[in-house]
Amino acid sequence: MVAVVGPSGAGKDTLMAYAARFFEGRDDVVFVRRIITRNAAAGGEDHDGVSEAEFEALEKAGRFAVSWGAHGLRYGIPAETKEAMAKGQLVVANGSRSALARFKDVYPSLVVINITASLDVLAARLEARGRETREEILRRLERSSLAVTGDYQVMTIDNSGSLEDAGRALVDALNGCFTSHQIS
Repeated sequence: MVAVVGPSGAGKDTLMAYAARFFEGRDDVVFVRRIITRNAAAGGEDHDGVSEAEFEALEKAGRFAVSWGAHGLRYGIPAETKEAMAKGQLVVANGSRSALARFKDVYPSLVVINITASLDVLAARLEARGRETREEILRRLERSSLAVTGDYQVMTIDNSGSLEDAGRALVDALNGCFTSHQIS
């Protein structure tokens, strides 16, 4: 399991879409479609949108391998990801730094790819979304850390520059995970 994490505006969704295009047609790499309590037409990440009640029902039915809450939303990684891993597939999911302990409990061979960007780049990207004022964005960025803490295998990719450079770095990191998975 590869959990891709990083702050809002770092470009996780964009880089994961880049990597998904690269690995398209391969059945040994699976990109997870998350279930989120947000309208599926809200933009950003391609996900399955559900209501809070639907999410609760799915969670109670054991349909999530991992679930967590952040930023007023609930997120779930489908339980089928465990079957994909059991078949030897490399599973890539958009995760959360706050949920890494839950990921590690379910996926002991967890690899974390931390997508970062300079504070200026993050602020500009978040401001372009139009969801917060510049002052709110700067306050949020000041109190957040770009680092992953804990006992995890972590690779960091700086996405402050071109999409091509960071996208290639993510593809290379995923290829490295797959290669090391095959060797062990």
